[in-house]
Amino acid sequence: MNPSRTSRVILAALVPGLLSLTSGCGDAGGLRGAGPTAIAVSPARLWPELPAASSPAWDYGEAETETVKGVTAPGDDIHMIDPVAVVRAEIAAHPDMYTADNSPYAGTAGGMAACGRTRDTGACPVLKAYYRDLTGDGRDEMTLGFRLLPGNGTAVRVYTFQRHRLVQIMANDDAVTAVELAGRAVIIRSPSQIPGYEYRTQWTWDADQKAMLLTRDEFLRTGKPQRTPGPATPSASAR
Repeated sequence: MNPSRTSRVILAALVPGLLSLTSGCGDAGGLRGAGPTAIAVSPARLWPELPAASSPAWDYGEAETETVKGVTAPGDDIHMIDPVAVVRAEIAAHPDMYTADNSPYAGTAGGMAACGRTRDTGACPVLKAYYRDLTGDGRDEMTLGFRLLPGNGTAVRVYTFQRHRLVQIMANDDAVTAVELAGRAVIIRSPSQIPGYEYRTQWTWDADQKAMLLTRDEFLRTGKPQRTPGPATPSASAR
């Protein structure tokens, strides 16, 4: 906390006491009521007879990391990594998702041909990479996105170097309306089938798990409901 902020906090704490001393000079010193006090209500536990769950109901992919094979950088400088090479490495590592028969994202693999040296950004599914220190170690991580074709989904990934290996520390596939970096968190906003609402998830670095974990999952109102032609793709997160 900086000195100016500390001074404001101390002053805010002292002002009520000073006011009470000065006002006491003109009154009889009697006690005054502070108004009605809200009644504290303890939490009520429902269905205490239910047995404890032995496993989570939904898989959010928490703490799942993956080493990117064949991609390195001098001095572990993540700024030197080619985002296209990283996406190609993922496609090679997961043929069931990208290149096998009936794979859901075959359009992504097919579109990688447009990601050559000329980088046709209109056809290339790989989006611009962004860099920020998300783990607090003083070195930037790379936040990367690419379109999941032929649908309207977007893959959001975060990479860092761990022991001289490029490691994916966050992966989320969803229909996305916006992605934000706020402090050391990644916030993903996704459309809802209910007009005027959206899903908002927050992913934050966890030093114990060495991964970015889903730390907040919200369903929020965004404004006056507006009907859109056709339903939006629901969030892939479990609801």
